[in-house]
Amino acid sequence: MRLAALIRKLPRFVSSLVFLSLLAPATVAQQKDWQVLAGADPVLQAMRSELERAKAELKLDQMAAPYYIEYRVIDTDQYSAEAAFGALRTGLRARIRVLRVVVRVGDYKQDSYFGQGQGSVAFVPLDDDVLAMRHELWLATDQAYKAATESLIAKQSQLKQLTVDQPVDDFAHADPVQSVAPLTRLDFDPQPWTRMLQDASALYKSDPQIDSFGSSLKFQAVNRYFVNSEGTVVRSGQNLYEMAVSCSTQAADAMRLDRANGFEVSSMKDLPSSKEFVERAAKLAASLKELRDAPVVDEEYRGPVLFSADASATVFANMVGENILGYKPELGKNARTTGAFASNYKTRVLPDFLSVVDDPTISSYQGHSLLGHYGIDDEGVPAQRVAVIDKGNLVNYVIGRTPIRDFPASNGHGRARIPNYPAGPSLSNLIVSSAQPVSQQELKKKLIDLCQQRDLAYCYYVETFGPRLTPRLLYRVWTKDGHQELVRGASFGDLDTRALRSDLIAAGDDVYAENYVLNIPHSIAAPSILFDELEMKRSNINKEKLPEYPAPALVATH
Repeated sequence: MRLAALIRKLPRFVSSLVFLSLLAPATVAQQKDWQVLAGADPVLQAMRSELERAKAELKLDQMAAPYYIEYRVIDTDQYSAEAAFGALRTGLRARIRVLRVVVRVGDYKQDSYFGQGQGSVAFVPLDDDVLAMRHELWLATDQAYKAATESLIAKQSQLKQLTVDQPVDDFAHADPVQSVAPLTRLDFDPQPWTRMLQDASALYKSDPQIDSFGSSLKFQAVNRYFVNSEGTVVRSGQNLYEMAVSCSTQAADAMRLDRANGFEVSSMKDLPSSKEFVERAAKLAASLKELRDAPVVDEEYRGPVLFSADASATVFANMVGENILGYKPELGKNARTTGAFASNYKTRVLPDFLSVVDDPTISSYQGHSLLGHYGIDDEGVPAQRVAVIDKGNLVNYVIGRTPIRDFPASNGHGRARIPNYPAGPSLSNLIVSSAQPVSQQELKKKLIDLCQQRDLAYCYYVETFGPRLTPRLLYRVWTKDGHQELVRGASFGDLDTRALRSDLIAAGDDVYAENYVLNIPHSIAAPSILFDELEMKRSNINKEKLPEYPAPALVATH
């Protein structure tokens, strides 16, 4: 069964499970005792028993036997809650186990991993009944094998009509690994946390013009199990916690404005106290009022722009992070990979004072907690630190076990989205560093000096971004005295990979780490950056009609 169809069978709140468990390295003792630990785990018992049976017996008449089989089970226990306008709207707990079986027919050079041959998906019982789990594994394996044989025939037929100058293998060899780490649990009292959500969202009363004020949390424990026919056995678990607050309003000209802020951590001790969370919500509401009263950008601008480390992390996430993923192109395509950096291998993509690494082996960077750490990826390959961009030059892509041209082996970055999508190249902890860091004071001085050289009355400073690289908190920095003025309604005309390569002239000595939990948890750490020249213009935002009558009075009337 395809995963999309499986998800449609879930209750709506279960299908929102979008966080990824990260694989934690086992201790030396756990490594030595992995067979004992695996033997005591009913999920691994079922997976290993059925895998051995499939290896010995799975073969259709006149069809090749599989050369590779893998089982992955993701067990997700999640509690989610939402509050709005001071009242709790939802508080739901759900647990699911999702199995993905991949059967490959052919060989490492050319196999069936194509179309429906990317695996079958099923639910696994939650009650640890080994026989019931083996039954689900058996059915899913049979389905995956039949789909694989059909996919290989379809793929070979299609390849007869295509020519590729430099063919690349379909699958990379990997040494077997064994790591059975402790299981994780979701153990907490929801009441104080939902009370915190209610208190934060009740701050809508501080401003009658706020038309939406909500808060939410998602806490989860995810345990992952992986075995394959090469001898790999992995079990890992991690907790992931997210809390967020958001609010929105409309300005007098009907422009829709919103703010959002949150905490994404892997340990409950790193979550805010009730006081801290409510204070964060209050600051967010105050900034929204300032934004509503701010003037609109109504002129075109071309000149220097300074980005905070927060805004910089968003830029690198969108323009570097998405383009260093080593996806194999479609059949018949001669490109090395996909994305804007597909043809930039060993060429300059950033200024020569910037370097970028992706490092899943670390859990913090310069005092910032990171979410993208794991010990073994979702294809059974140990995590590796990868130098992606060295002194501005692209020297690596992050890849899984699907090779691309010049990269025949995995570098430990094959990861799978919840609830159990196919594994593919993914970021972990992307770290941007400068060989020539500049203080914040010096960066602002450089910004104003550039303005003066070009006789500009002001230039721009971006503090945070909203969706689609639209500035959310944007300030004019006045050349005469350096004071800042909040403005709204602007967008960039040419903020792209070319600008990142050619117009970025300095980076700060500060660091901001942005944690992302949707799809696959990862982190981006970056310094402030200064562009010599960018285009800024009024954004083409569709304005909603203002409400026909006011919101209810904040004081009850009869």
